[in-house]
Amino acid sequence: MTPDIPRIVLVPGDLSGVGPELMARLLADPANRARARLLVTATAEELDSFATTAAVTIADRDDIEHLGTDYRGPAIPVGEVSIAAGERALADLATALDLCAGGEADGVMFLPLNKGAMGQAGMTEEDELRWFAKRLDFDGFTSELNFIESLVTARVTSHVPVSEIADGISAGKVLETIELLNRVVAQTRTSTPRLAVCALNPHAGEGGKFGREEIDDIAPAIELARSRGIDVEGPFPCDTLFARAVGGDYDGVVTMYHDQGQIAMKLLGFDQGVTVHGGIPIPIATPAHGTAHNIVGTGKADLGPSTHAFDLAVRMAESRRATTDTDNAVAGAAAGTAAGAAAGAQVSPQ
Repeated sequence: MTPDIPRIVLVPGDLSGVGPELMARLLADPANRARARLLVTATAEELDSFATTAAVTIADRDDIEHLGTDYRGPAIPVGEVSIAAGERALADLATALDLCAGGEADGVMFLPLNKGAMGQAGMTEEDELRWFAKRLDFDGFTSELNFIESLVTARVTSHVPVSEIADGISAGKVLETIELLNRVVAQTRTSTPRLAVCALNPHAGEGGKFGREEIDDIAPAIELARSRGIDVEGPFPCDTLFARAVGGDYDGVVTMYHDQGQIAMKLLGFDQGVTVHGGIPIPIATPAHGTAHNIVGTGKADLGPSTHAFDLAVRMAESRRATTDTDNAVAGAAAGTAAGAAAGAQVSPQ
């Protein structure tokens, strides 16, 4: 291992589901372990158990750091939603965030969670992203981004009732989502992102006949984004936009609500899907599927999304390290210049 590779915290997710076996399969591949210094929120004995379930061998484990877990509750039942599983997941995620916030890790990749279990365990936020933001004391804009091979999406509203979607859409939020998507696509896909924005209403509102969100909020946000140099178009009816996007017209699409994008993305690439928790200052990625209680231990869980999530977490962490190194170098140079100027001032003739 070189000292320059990123440090990634791997969290097995909800232990009642397929996350532990997927983690073991990821770690069984030496190529994955060569890409990052891996810190695992599991004991060595737990990882042995995960590997047994997955029917894999994780050889030469000296390059894996076992962080263990702060969870001290009862055993977690497999294949069902439980408070215990939620408490363990929250404890492990807290450890991962704290390590990143303290500069001891560069990014997080976690396996599937169960929001019901985390809610039973005390999570009051609408989802884990908002829980992350609260834990990090981050009050900026956040949005889930979803990746498949050919496309990236971000959404203006997420885990809210359908009856509240329109109230959650404003020009400011649409603009922030466009800017976030543009930034992430530029970091992970192409330096020249081409973006499109979905309308909220059928036929893009048809000139106000079916609603004014396109006129009052979405179109003005698009124009402001374009004035800031972002290549973005819309709003387009979503029933035709995704066919154009997957055909290569766009690299990313902004959607107005959860299922507007998720239905399309899971139809286009369920075996590829990755969710990135955008906006917060820590790279976090996870496969875009659930705990799959019905297939735990059968070997049927598809490793593809987890592999893609790991790849994205590593690449984002590398980008974060590069940015931090550049910022530190600039700050150091500035400090040196200032110190030199001060020294010169001290010896200058009066």
